[in-house]
Amino acid sequence: MRQNDRLRSLRSKRALAAVAAAALTTSGLVLINNAPATADEPADRAEAFEAAADEYSVPSEVLLGVSYMQSRWNDHDGAVSVSGGYGPMHLTDPEAAADSAHEHHGSVDPRGDSRRPMSQLPEEGSPVDAEQSATLAKAAKLTGEDEKSLREDPAANIRGGAALLADYFADYGDEADADDPFAWYEAVARYSGTEQAASGAQFADFVYEVIETGAEENTDGGTVTLEATPGSVDSANLEASGFKKKRPGRTDCPRRLKCEWIPAPYEQYGETAGDYGNHDKANRDKDIDIDYIVVHATETSYSNTLELVQNPEYVSWQYSMRSFDGHVAQHLKPKDIGWQAGNWSMNMRSIGIEHEGVSAEGSWFTEAMYKSSAKLVKHLAKRYDIPLDREHIIGHDNVPGTAPENVKGMHWDPGPYWDWEHYFELMNATPKAGDKDSGLVTVAPSFEENSQEFVGCSIGNPEASCGARSASTVFVHSKPDEDSPLLNDPGIDPSGEPASKAVDDVGSRVGYGQTYAVADTKDDWTAIWYLGQKGWIHNPKDNPVLIPGDGVTISPKSDDIPVYGVAFPEADAYEGTDVPVQEIEPLPYTLDKGQLYSAANEVKSQYYFSKEIDGPRTVVTGDRTYYEVQIGGRLMYLDTADVTVK
Repeated sequence: MRQNDRLRSLRSKRALAAVAAAALTTSGLVLINNAPATADEPADRAEAFEAAADEYSVPSEVLLGVSYMQSRWNDHDGAVSVSGGYGPMHLTDPEAAADSAHEHHGSVDPRGDSRRPMSQLPEEGSPVDAEQSATLAKAAKLTGEDEKSLREDPAANIRGGAALLADYFADYGDEADADDPFAWYEAVARYSGTEQAASGAQFADFVYEVIETGAEENTDGGTVTLEATPGSVDSANLEASGFKKKRPGRTDCPRRLKCEWIPAPYEQYGETAGDYGNHDKANRDKDIDIDYIVVHATETSYSNTLELVQNPEYVSWQYSMRSFDGHVAQHLKPKDIGWQAGNWSMNMRSIGIEHEGVSAEGSWFTEAMYKSSAKLVKHLAKRYDIPLDREHIIGHDNVPGTAPENVKGMHWDPGPYWDWEHYFELMNATPKAGDKDSGLVTVAPSFEENSQEFVGCSIGNPEASCGARSASTVFVHSKPDEDSPLLNDPGIDPSGEPASKAVDDVGSRVGYGQTYAVADTKDDWTAIWYLGQKGWIHNPKDNPVLIPGDGVTISPKSDDIPVYGVAFPEADAYEGTDVPVQEIEPLPYTLDKGQLYSAANEVKSQYYFSKEIDGPRTVVTGDRTYYEVQIGGRLMYLDTADVTVK
């Protein structure tokens, strides 16, 4: 029997089995597939992959490669991904995921420019695309497993993924030997969940990259290993089956990412020249340096994200990432300024990347999206000479408020569940331990072993626990005691109350890769200088969360020196221009002599002015300079004249 015929026959038999299973369920009998595990069933994750590959005649390399690019072989305790996927094979159930998703947005104007208030924002929809391919339901029909098992039982989930791959191969496979993993390219592309040619090919390229190089992970179901399988796949000459590669348009991306150009509008929407959106034309990095890349979570679906960025009355960013396959859309050229960070000083100097996801849910982000994003960031960092560290590759939760009244409402995405450790591993830029006598420490918890319990993931029940989950952040206490209160962030709570463990409260926590000056040590605790206070981090020897840091240390020259959220020029710099002088209002923090902080780099003072669609566009550069300093969880600025370099 030909391979295609054999697979179509297998698919037909699976469909008949599903019908029979449904009939048995209706009659009140219990399905074998839903029975408790027996001694003959897989004992661990690796055996589950082997058994499913054998049952559905899928090369084990293909099954393992596809699962790796979705979940890195993890089950995530049955939690849903940011794009509605479950289990090691990321079987998608968008409707069920949408029922449990909640949106969390800060209240600050996303531009961070109060002189240009936003118009009515478009109504945002579900955080998950309902039109996305619902593979979980299809896997249930192919295997006879009920949908609950496919969500919650890793072995059943892996069977479902294997059945889907076999089904796709029956449609897209040719006469090639089905035992050859490199003959499954089109089936793998279809598994990405899209009919879009370039996107499916990109996902398949990622899968075959890991098949060729191999991988090993200590998963939540035991160690899984994919041995390297050298080979080749002529993906450039695929048959016209809907997944033939196409040359991508002219985008600012690595060629292999096959980015799609979906432009953000630069157009007038009101009666005056100032009523325009949704970005500013500029000439970066000639007139203004690009110093930062800001990582965001969309808090809504990918399709809704595209609608928002194409609305001239909304805001903009340079790139959007789709979760289930890592597809990238570009909206702005890096030289232009997106209104994305909630801080005009940061907007001027940064590139914004939105990642499909909901920060509060504790949902997991797919490997395909992490990998696409890491490739893009590494490409942009090399092009614009941006250091690959956490002082320059930052989250929206690291962006400071521009003035005291803006601090509390600043956004906090991508949140504590974004795996910064793995993200930097993909960029080959993992923080290295510095000199143990440097007086600095870098936050470096193992994401898998750093289990933290936040509260407030559900808007409807803000006091409820989010459950203990892997996180990139650790809490900062007022004393070397787990039961002691957290620190107070006077910008968030001027009354002096301690910060909480709410998932959106960034007032007393530090994140992976951030560097701080040591203030004290006691047993398994290390104190750092944080928001002008001494804060304690539990750093046990058997599971350390800190490593020796490296960098520049600065100290205030006197008490009560001011802290700023912008790096704007001094008033004299605006003389001879039509640009109004920009007020530099100190934030509600002060630092005292004797305290130490980690300074990333010196920043020249600049302000970009453009208030009408046709110009003028002016860059004001001053003599005043600032240090970008890790003062709390967010980066802030200190006048270089106020501090001494140690």
